[in-house]
Amino acid sequence: MIPSAEVRSYSFLIQVRRHCIRTVVAFPLTASGLTAILSAFAFTSVLWADQPLEYNRDIRPILSDHCFACHGADSAAREADLRLDVRDAAIAGGVLEPGDAEASALVARITSSDSDLRMPPPETKKTLTAEQIDLLRRWVDAGAIYQPHWSFIAPQPAQPPQVEDDAWVKNDIDRFVLHRLEASGLAPAPEADARNLFRRLHLDITGLPPAPSDVDRFEREFAQGGDSVLSQWIDQLMNSPAWGEHRARYWLDAARYGDTHGLHFDNYREMWPYRDWVIRAFNNNQRFDQFTVEQLAGDLLDDPSEDQLIATGFQRCNITTNEGGTIDEENLALYATDRVQTFGWVF
Repeated sequence: MIPSAEVRSYSFLIQVRRHCIRTVVAFPLTASGLTAILSAFAFTSVLWADQPLEYNRDIRPILSDHCFACHGADSAAREADLRLDVRDAAIAGGVLEPGDAEASALVARITSSDSDLRMPPPETKKTLTAEQIDLLRRWVDAGAIYQPHWSFIAPQPAQPPQVEDDAWVKNDIDRFVLHRLEASGLAPAPEADARNLFRRLHLDITGLPPAPSDVDRFEREFAQGGDSVLSQWIDQLMNSPAWGEHRARYWLDAARYGDTHGLHFDNYREMWPYRDWVIRAFNNNQRFDQFTVEQLAGDLLDDPSEDQLIATGFQRCNITTNEGGTIDEENLALYATDRVQTFGWVF
C-alpha cells in the first residue's frame, strides 16, 4: 500500500501535468527577452544599499531562518498560536505595531536580555546579529510592509543609474555593474585582448575551446570591426549544434539524466532519445512554455507527436530498479516522490 503522503504527492504531480495542457504562459526564450528580464530585475539587487527596505529581500530571509519554524505556516509546529508569516495575523497577535518599533513586541523580544523572553530561544542555537536586529527595527518603523512571494510580483523596469565613468558604459547593464563597483570604491578590470575574449566567448557559448584558425580570424576581424564583429560571432556560435549541446548539459543534470538504471546491476537503459530532444529544443530556441508543457505532460496533449512523447523522458530519468525481490508498491511510491521532488527543484 502506498503511504498516504506519497499518494498526495502523486496526485499533485498528476494535477500539475493536467494543468500544463490547460494553462500556457507565453515566454519566448529569445536574446532580447532575456536581456529585458535581466534589465528589469536581475541586476536591481546590486542597488540594495540605495533603496528602501524590501520585505522579500531584507526581512523575509531573517524571519524565515529564525522565526517561521515556530511561528509560520505549519500549524502543527506553531508555538503560542502566533504567526509571523502573515501581516494581519502578526498585528492581531500583538506582535507588530507598524510604524512604532519600540511599541512592537517583536522588537522587544529580539532585544530582551532575559533568556526566558528573548527570541529566538537560546535552545534553538540561533542568534540574530546586530545588523539583523537593526533591519527588523527599521522595517517596523517603516510600516512593517509585507510582500507576496517574488513569483507573484510583476518585474518592473529599473532606471539605469548614473555613473562617474560614463565612457566605460556600452549598455544599460554596464551601468548597473559599474554603479555597484564605484559605490564600493572599485574600478572595472581592463578589457580582455581579442584572443582571450574570443576564448572566453567560445567556452561560454559552446563549452569548447576555439580552433586556432578561428582565433586568428577573429583577432583580424575584431581589430577592424570591434563589437559588431563580436556580435556576429555570438550569433554564429549560438547557431552551431554545440550551443544546444552545451546548454543541454545543465538541464540534463537538473533532470537527473542517466544512461543506466542507477540501482542494482546499474544496467544500460536507452534514454538517449530524451537527451537528443533536449539538445534539439535548445538549438531550435523552443519557447520555454512549450519546453515545459511537453516534458511534464507531452503524452496528455491532443494527438501528441513522437517528439512530444519523447519529451516526457523528463518524467522517466529517475533511478529505477530491476531487482526481482523489490516490492512494487514501495518502488511506485519512491518513483512518485522522486518526480515530485525533481519537479519542485527544477521549476
